[in-house]
Amino acid sequence: MDLYKQYPIRLRINEQDRDFEVESWVTLLDLLRERAGLTGTKKGCDHGQCGACTVLVDGKRVNACLTLAVMQNGHDVTTIEGMAKGEALHPLQQAFIDQDAFQCGYCTPGQICSAAGLIAEGQAKTVDDVRELMSGNLCRCGAYPQIRQAVCKVMGIEEGKAGAASGADGFTTGPVLA
Repeated sequence: MDLYKQYPIRLRINEQDRDFEVESWVTLLDLLRERAGLTGTKKGCDHGQCGACTVLVDGKRVNACLTLAVMQNGHDVTTIEGMAKGEALHPLQQAFIDQDAFQCGYCTPGQICSAAGLIAEGQAKTVDDVRELMSGNLCRCGAYPQIRQAVCKVMGIEEGKAGAASGADGFTTGPVLA
């Protein structure tokens, strides 16, 4: 088997059809950053544990470091660069600015893409839901309260409706948007 054999794929990235020739082992993350020149999507842990590489594939949240580019042939990919419409920021982008929901900003593209997917999924109805469903995206600076506020603001979820953010044993179950 030739490891360097290239396979033709076509992706619709940020509403533009793009053709690539990629080896079977190239991740979607590496294709976006190194071959498509879209460096907004960040490489964090490269193991699917931090969420920095989150993009939308056909509107669903995907860790781009864990999926092979060839597996996405024919699919629609949205990165942080595709969230705004011209000069008009996506409501989540504006809310992140308004709520000061970033410090270093490294996790912000993945957080925003994950929040857009969360909204599209339609499962988050409460502040606790937002906390839980965003828990796969880590922020090393600890801007979780502001991130939660930004997402809840866009979703129209009232902040005063928070419940306990812990598991049945009373311990927090992973990173939580405090």
